[in-house]
Parts: sequence; structure tokens; C-alpha cells
Amino acid sequence: MLGTKNICMDNILSSNTNSGFLLTRQVKDTISGIQILLWLKTNTGVVKLEIENELVVFFIEQPFSDLVRKVLFDYNIHFVKLQPLRLKTFNQQPVTAIYFNAMHNFYRARQVLKQQGIKCYEDDIRPEDRFLMERHITADISFTSNTRQANGFSNLLANNANTPYQVIKQVKCKKPVSEEKISLSMLSIDIECSMQGELYSIGLYANNDSVEFKRVLMIGEAEKNSDNYIHWLADEKALLQRFIQDVSTFDADVFIGWNVINFDLLLLQKRCDYYQLKFAIGRDGSQPHWRKNTNNAEHYFIEIAGRVVLDGIDLLKTATYSFASFSLDNVARSLLGLSKKVEDADNRVKEITYNFNHNKPALAEYNLEDCRLVWLIFEKTQLLPFAKLRAQLTGLAIDRVGGSVAAFTNLYLPKLHRSGYIAPNMGDGDLNLVSPGGYVMDSVPGLYENVLVLDFKSLYPSIIRTFKIDPMGLIEGVKIQRTLQSSEQLSQALKSKIIEGFDGAYFSRTKHFLPDIIESLWLERDKAKCQNNAALSQAIKIIMNSFYGILGSTGCRFFDPRLSGSITKRSHELLKTTGAWISAEGYQVIYGDTDSIFVAVGAEKSAEHAQKIGKQLQDYINAKWQTELREVFNINSQLEIEFETHFTRFFMPTIRGINLVKGNKNIGTKKRYAGLVKDQLVFKGLESVRSDWTALSKDFQQALYKRIFNNEPVQDYIKDIVERLKRGQFDDKLIYQKKIRRKLADYVNTPPHIKAAIIANKELLRRDIDKRYDHRSTIQYIMTIDGIRPLEFNQSKLDYDFYVEKQLKPIADDILPFIDIDFDSLVGRQMDLF
Repeated sequence: MLGTKNICMDNILSSNTNSGFLLTRQVKDTISGIQILLWLKTNTGVVKLEIENELVVFFIEQPFSDLVRKVLFDYNIHFVKLQPLRLKTFNQQPVTAIYFNAMHNFYRARQVLKQQGIKCYEDDIRPEDRFLMERHITADISFTSNTRQANGFSNLLANNANTPYQVIKQVKCKKPVSEEKISLSMLSIDIECSMQGELYSIGLYANNDSVEFKRVLMIGEAEKNSDNYIHWLADEKALLQRFIQDVSTFDADVFIGWNVINFDLLLLQKRCDYYQLKFAIGRDGSQPHWRKNTNNAEHYFIEIAGRVVLDGIDLLKTATYSFASFSLDNVARSLLGLSKKVEDADNRVKEITYNFNHNKPALAEYNLEDCRLVWLIFEKTQLLPFAKLRAQLTGLAIDRVGGSVAAFTNLYLPKLHRSGYIAPNMGDGDLNLVSPGGYVMDSVPGLYENVLVLDFKSLYPSIIRTFKIDPMGLIEGVKIQRTLQSSEQLSQALKSKIIEGFDGAYFSRTKHFLPDIIESLWLERDKAKCQNNAALSQAIKIIMNSFYGILGSTGCRFFDPRLSGSITKRSHELLKTTGAWISAEGYQVIYGDTDSIFVAVGAEKSAEHAQKIGKQLQDYINAKWQTELREVFNINSQLEIEFETHFTRFFMPTIRGINLVKGNKNIGTKKRYAGLVKDQLVFKGLESVRSDWTALSKDFQQALYKRIFNNEPVQDYIKDIVERLKRGQFDDKLIYQKKIRRKLADYVNTPPHIKAAIIANKELLRRDIDKRYDHRSTIQYIMTIDGIRPLEFNQSKLDYDFYVEKQLKPIADDILPFIDIDFDSLVGRQMDLF
């Protein structure tokens, strides 16, 4: 049995209902029709569901049915049936469904009909996704089969390393009544290689259920006293074969890594192709399926039968983490306080090659630590639970990057069909209207004491819930409005059947789904918060907050500016009105941004009194909106404003370049401020939190603001910093570091970091070394009396006047005028001495 492939063993006849977590989904044409393959992890092992004889469908408007039948006949395109339905488009046209039992016929029919000018609806939804969403299945699946079950084995190599899984056919699937907790196993993968892509080693690490697994596959002869986790292989081909064998033996559900798809796995695929090896890492012994990102030719997606690949960088971004750099070294330092085991993390290839040739145990240690760091980051940030929960909430594949539009479609489309509509196509929305972004008030610059921040909790989702904003609700609401004959009738209808939005939008009070979807997510998030489930809370927050962006995106089939405009324009109205109410209470509104209002309540207030005012304003505004919306719209307010932050000291700067010394202090910035909260400095949009300023500028801003907020003198501090800068005591803090976002040849204008990269590459070539700096690499550079120089090749003196003028002075000039100090007057004579 072990030497065969896909052997089937008859088991007992079973009609038990089981459940599992969806790992991967596939569809393929077979001789008998379309087959959907669903790989699940259950509490008893891995299961492969084979669903036979499925049909794929799209829709046309019924008046075109005869023409479509003729076109398909003329082009010899086989279809199963044309069936009129009791569904209609958003334009109230009845539709006909066209069913196919082969994907190639579906694709060809879609292409031909579009060429004939015949509109096809929902023709971009794949059959495996439609199969799941129409059953309201997301990631948890309940399945039943009355057929005999079989056990499948994938014979990957001649040494009979096999991966078992159960095959179930003629299966019925549905959404489970309750979710069963199913644990997924992970394996962290990292490769080390030369600049030319020749493999040196492959690291593997796992710590599932507190059982640690460590392995490094290394090319070379075994060395005495080397760690037993190093497995020595004769050459690159043997290395690849052993990796495939170990993947099968370990049998992980999830591969994790850092840029693991577009670097590690892609290079492994290329090296297997080079040696004509089958890159058989699928659970059934199949090779991965690769496809390019249509928007980025350098970015690939991978599909592995029965296994999931989660990239740490992509998943952190999806979970809304933000770092100055997403390099493994920087993220590990930021989250774990750990760093890579290499001297120069940004330019490490030279050291890796040196260690491969002269110190392979050191390379193995480095390789394994990279795997471990990725694992620790996943644990620290709960990335796997986050990905699982996101899949369970939305129906997105667990490895899907982004996918907000697809998530919305999964949740919304089945409900839409059950209400008698099919979805519109992308581009059907009115493109002539423009919806604005979030409202940002003009700020009142100044140095304040006791500033309160009141935030509308999840403002856009709250607006959707309150005003019943919904794609189908818009269609139904406008339909009702158009049947009215007089303004008196309209006024009555506003309170009984529809709610008025903006730009001619009206929304049905009863026929809608999105407000209810958000309400259910909202309740689940509140429950997650009570249970301290941070991953679930974050997943729900991201999904809810994405709905506005989806409705305002031309990449969404439900795009309509009347939808997004009715959200953002309502938010403008809410912030302006709320600000006016607060002003009427005698407090100064100094700034507002999207969902937040900043209120100065007076320097004479104690901290306790200021916080009491914040809670009073919170309760007053919430009650006020309940009354206002009931009287004007006859609706219950779902809006909730919270008193969130009390700044004991707060600074709102002016637009840079305004001469404050001459008394022009009225033009404030937006999205840039700093404050003191419980003795902790908070910076927004200022140099201290920006990656394109030097370490010295950040230290200077932190220390200067802290002194000013604590009413400490700053003159001597500023003079001391300038003097020490001129003496060379901060040279290690004058380094600029920036990532190269595009290929060097693509830059038309040449910014400083690109100039530094070009100089560095020329110097490397002069020394007969390969160029190091291009797309995605990071360059460090400094400003010298001879201009921009890459740090590693600099022999010029630093231009200290430049750093004073461009790094210290702008920061000081933002805040010093508010305490009547002029930076130039303070340090001018001192600068002349050097």
C-alpha cells in the first residue's frame, strides 16, 4: 500500500454528520463535469471533499434570451440550460440564468456574449465560491455523506513518505449549527541562498502544542560537534528532495514565513524546475498552482492542495499593523525586542555567503532563528487566530490578502438573491457624482492645557446602521420615492417608508441587509471585548470599517456615490453640528478629524474637573442626537460618542512657513499635533513618528516638547544640542534610512536616497562587487559638505549646518514662537563660532 498513489480503502458505510475548518478550495473540469474540491481539517484528521457534477452560472436580462441561445448555438458553445428566474436586476429587468457543466464553456460564452454587446451579470463568481456562499458557509463546514469513504495517500518520494487524508464523495455541505474548535498546525519556512538564487540551506521551525521542532537542511559534509538539528545534504538536488520529504512527514496545515510566497516558495519552485523535480508539497502529492497578480507582475499567488500559506508581512498589513519598515529585523525588534543573528540585517547576503563557505553552523543558527522569529511574531500578534476568524466571519479564503470587496460580496449576495435581486456589475454605479472624504475641521493652532478628545465610536458603520444605508435599500427607497406624486406625500413617506440621504438617495426603512450585518458584527465585537479576544475584536473592527470604503470603491459591484456620499456627507453634518453644540456650551472646539472632536475646556480646570466635563459632554451629545434624529427622521440613533482622551498639555502647530513672530498665528495644520496624556507623550503626523527624519530630530523633538509641556526652560537645552551636534557627538544619529520603492531606472526625478543608491552601486562595481541597491532594498545615507553620500562609502565631513537648518530648526520653529522664543536668535551667534 505504501508504494502506491491515491489508494482507496473501503471503510464502513457512514451517514454521520461531521465538521471541519476549510483549508483550501479548488475547481476543475472533469469528463463528467465540474468538480469542486474542498480540503478540511477536522478533529480526526484531514478530509478531502469531492463534490461532483456542479454547474457554473451567470445571468442575462430576459429580453436577450432568444438572442443568447442563437449566439451560443452559432459559436458551438455547449450549455446545460437557459432558465428564466423570478429575479431581477437593480434596473428592475427580469433575468435568465445560463448554466454550464464545463468551465471552458462558461469562459468562452462570457467572452462571446460580451463581444456581442450582451451584458452578463455575476459572471466573475467562481463555482466553488458560489457553492459556499449560497449555503452561508464561511470557513466552518458541516458535511454528511452516505457513500463509502476512502483513505487517500500521496506517495511523494521513492522512500514511501506518505501523507494520509480521507476522501469523501457525494457529500452534502451546510453551515454548522455551532462552531467546533479545530486546531491548525503551522510550520515556519525560510531559505538561504546566493545572490544568483542557488540554495544554501532551508530552515524549518514549529512549536505546536508546546512541542518544539527545529531543523535546518544544509548543503555540505557533516561537521563534528555541530548541532543535531542540522541535517547535512550532498547537493542542492538532495536538499530539495529532503525538503519535500520533510514537508510530507511533518504534514502541516499552514506554512508561514516572511515574504515566503514571492521569495522562498517561488525560488524553491524554480530550483525544482531546474532539476526537473516535482515540487510535490500538496497533500495529495500535487505541485502548487501559481498565478500572477494582474496589478503587479512581480507578485504571485500560490495554491497548494490541502495546505495554506500565510505571509507575515501581508497578514500584519491586513491586520492594520504599521511599521517604519516591514523587514523581519525591524518588526522583530519592534514587537519582540529581538533581532536577526547577523551583523548587518539590511545588507546580509555577503555575510550569509561567507558563513556558507566558512562557518556553516553559524549560517544554520541564523537560518533557524529567522524561522523562530516569524513564529514568535505570529504568536505575539495572534496572526493565525486573526486569519481564521476573518475567514469564519467573511467566507474569504484564510490566505486571502485584502479581499474586502470579496468579503462584502460573500456576506451580501446570498441575502440579495433571496430578496429577488441579482447583483450589478462593476461600473453600473453613477460615475458622475463624487463623494467627499472624511470631514477635517480647520484647526486653531496653539499651546493648550486641558484638551479633551471625543470620538464617535465606529462612525461610518454607525451611520449605516442609523440611516439604513444599503445597496438594495437604495434601489427600493428610490423606487418608492418615484411613485410619490407630491411633496406632501414625500414628507409622509419619509417618516413611514424611506429615509432621505444625499444626492437624491432614499433608503428603505425595512428592505435592507447591511445595517443588520453590521449590527450582528457589532454585537460579536462587544462579546469579543468582554472575553478579551483581541484577535476577534480586531478582525470584526476591520471588516466593519471596510464597508464604507467598499461602497465608495469603483472596484466593487455595488459602487454608487449616493451610498458613499450618504455616509461621508452625513458625517460632515454630524461633526459640524456636534461642534456647534459644544461651542454653545461655552467650550472651544479647536480641531476635528473624521470622527473626533478636540475641545479646549480651560487651563484653570483641574484634571479631575476636565475629565468630568468630558463625561458630561459625552452624555449630553448622545442624548441630543437621540432626540434630534427621532424628531427629524423618526429613527433611533445608533451613534455613540465617547470621551476618550484627556490631554493635560496639547499643541496644535501652524502650517510650516507662516511667520508667527509677526503675529500670524491663525492658520493651523491638519492631522499634525502632539500632547501629554498621563505623563506620556503622544505624537500624530510629526517628525517623531515619521521614518524619513533622523534619530537626532526625533530625540530632539521628544525632549523639547516634554520640557515645554512640563513648563521647564528650553534655551540651554537647545544651545547644548546644537553645540554637541557641531562637535560631532551625534554623528551616529544623523543617518537617513529609506527603502527604495521602485527600480532605480523608474525614477524620473532623483530624490536623495536614490542619489545615494546610485553612488553606492557605482562604488560597488568599481570594487568588482555586484550592485546591492535596487527595488525593495534599504539605503542609509548622510549629508556631507560634498553633498549626499551613502553611509558605507563616505569619506567626507558631515555638513552640520545642514542638519541644524533642516532637522532641528523646523521642529523648534513649530513650537517655540508659542512661548516667545526665536530659534535663530537663540543659536545664531553660536552657529557663527563653528
